[in-house]
Amino acid sequence: MVDPRAALVVEVRRWIGTPYVHQASVLGAGCDCLGLVRGLWRSLHGTEPEAPPPYGPDWAEAGGDEALWQGLARHLRPAPGAPAPGDVLLFRMRARSVAKHLGVLTEAGPNARFIHAYCGHGVVESPLSQPWARRIVARFEMT
Repeated sequence: MVDPRAALVVEVRRWIGTPYVHQASVLGAGCDCLGLVRGLWRSLHGTEPEAPPPYGPDWAEAGGDEALWQGLARHLRPAPGAPAPGDVLLFRMRARSVAKHLGVLTEAGPNARFIHAYCGHGVVESPLSQPWARRIVARFEMT
């Protein structure tokens, strides 16, 4: 039996190098951070459970609506226990702003790393450094 978390990490690594394209979700062609998670969902589960509404780079900031967090909570489970590879990470990029960035933890512990679609860089694997780690507001299981 294949460990679903390990399968997610293998799949998300396939996306490395995909260009950053706002609102896209296609392996190799382009995606943003939500598109990366949407593409992973399709790879693991098939059809997406809902289509996201159109959104801009500053989406939900004016009203303070945690739309991304609410959407994740509708379709993913909160990740239990300590952070583990395969966790979907939700980040708040600035204090008192809405949470609007996503990534997938690929390594936990002192050398923690995550993969995310980052504007200007595409899909990359980055160290989960303290500046990134302190921005995490929620962790979810996709599996």
